[in-house]
Amino acid sequence: MHDTIFTELSVVILVTAIVSIVMKILRQPLILGYILAGLLVGPSIFNLIQSVEMFQTFSALGIALLLFIIGLGMNVSELRKLGKVVPLIAGMSLLTITLLGFASSSLMGFSITEALLIGLALFFSSTIIIIKILSDKREQGRLHGQIAIGVILVEDIIATFALLFIVAGEDGQFNLEQILLLLGKGLLLLAFLAICSTRILPKVSRYMAGTQELLFLFAIAWGFGIATLFKISGFSIEVGALFAGVALAASPYVQEIASRLKPLRDFFVVLFFITLGQSMSLGNIASGIIPAMILSAIVIIGKPLIITSTMGFLGYTKRVSFKTGINLSQISEFSIILVVLAVSSGLARPEVASIITLVAIITIAISTYLMHYDDQLFAKFDQIKFKLFEKEVTYREHKRSEGYPIVLLGYHHGGHEFVRIFKQMKHRFMVIDYDPEIIDLMEQQKIAYLYGDVTDTELLKEANIEKSKLVVSTISDHSTNVFLVNLILKSNPDCAIICHAENVHQATELYDLGASYVMIPHYIGSEKIGQFIKRTGLNKAEFKKFRDRHLAHLENHAPDITSL
Repeated sequence: MHDTIFTELSVVILVTAIVSIVMKILRQPLILGYILAGLLVGPSIFNLIQSVEMFQTFSALGIALLLFIIGLGMNVSELRKLGKVVPLIAGMSLLTITLLGFASSSLMGFSITEALLIGLALFFSSTIIIIKILSDKREQGRLHGQIAIGVILVEDIIATFALLFIVAGEDGQFNLEQILLLLGKGLLLLAFLAICSTRILPKVSRYMAGTQELLFLFAIAWGFGIATLFKISGFSIEVGALFAGVALAASPYVQEIASRLKPLRDFFVVLFFITLGQSMSLGNIASGIIPAMILSAIVIIGKPLIITSTMGFLGYTKRVSFKTGINLSQISEFSIILVVLAVSSGLARPEVASIITLVAIITIAISTYLMHYDDQLFAKFDQIKFKLFEKEVTYREHKRSEGYPIVLLGYHHGGHEFVRIFKQMKHRFMVIDYDPEIIDLMEQQKIAYLYGDVTDTELLKEANIEKSKLVVSTISDHSTNVFLVNLILKSNPDCAIICHAENVHQATELYDLGASYVMIPHYIGSEKIGQFIKRTGLNKAEFKKFRDRHLAHLENHAPDITSL
């Protein structure tokens, strides 16, 4: 028997690897490859899996690990830093998408419970896909990236409550008495976790962190132990795993725990999607293709339009609103988990799981392309002058700029030193940043500011940066600085530009593009260049002398600097 399971697992992994390579060549998410591989090895085609129960156990481990790690990232206190836009987007999306999904499903003949489940499943966006593509594009720190990540964090919280209702309907219908009983048990369990999180876990995790292997083992024991406790109390393993992660989310060792668990999670999550694929039949796929295409249209078209118009109403620029909506234009792996659990609880027919899986395949595949080419798509979208998507005065948390001689882009990495120098010089200046905490600080200090992403050309136009005499970028991302130097000098060739580089090669490229001065770590920082600005003023010709000396130094000491 053990040999049979090992052989089946080996063959399944081999098939999955081949399909995943094809997905990689086609630039598609690997999740699609896992589901398609499951369909291939399942009874509908090659029927390679005989030990179905064992694969279902592997699948359950994958779901538990996935939700445990999602819980580790759910530090609810972080939501306060993102401002009102995140809960408003999540709330509007929940209301409209769920209603659209419910109405469409009802018209297609699904029961009220099934239609409600389908509508809710369409609301959730994929944490894995969004964070993966934002990381690949290095846009997780941009304004649209931060808002999208904030929204999926709120969605994870809503999903937690959705799971509770799924558990309460295990007999095929919702029972108010059972819900109240579960709620009471849940409150007791949450109180227990709260005590553990504040009193016990900090000391235990600090001791366990002395040995990385012990910390890894402790994290698994905690996650699976709490999941089992929730299961005994009448909840699902998935709910328990999620709350186990939340209880550890405030730990200083959470990043170390998550990084060590992710390879284990990835393996078992692969098996979950393979098991999901093998449970699909070609008959269900054929009968569900039209409903899946209708529901996919709601997600791919409806959701971005709702998010874009909501953010436009709040005053965000079309670019930020559009890219945020595109980022959220797919359904989540959590949507599949939710519906699969509903089917196993008797709340929905198996066809519903097949349809939602098809919707996931369609929306994840299409949204991947949309996210990769969002800038090109926005250029087309921007030609459509829809006032619905942007108010006349965009959301900057400040009145429209009339132009400032000095503009500081980003406050981190020495921005405070520049602000101090600018105040001493008694020159009018403005700070542009997308961190709400920085904006609050600027408000307290009564410093002019704009709230937004510095790569947003509409934002820079509003700042009237073409009238500025000096622009200082403390941003460390090289591609952003290249973009800024090109853009600013095109509209304002007389402007002096100071920016940041990590090494000689980056500095040389920025100088070739026309930067007036480039700060390099370990050579010159904000304090020294700030004193130079204070001494010479805003005359670009003075920067040329300073720039030439720096270039000569780079040519003579390049090996020393690059080795630092």
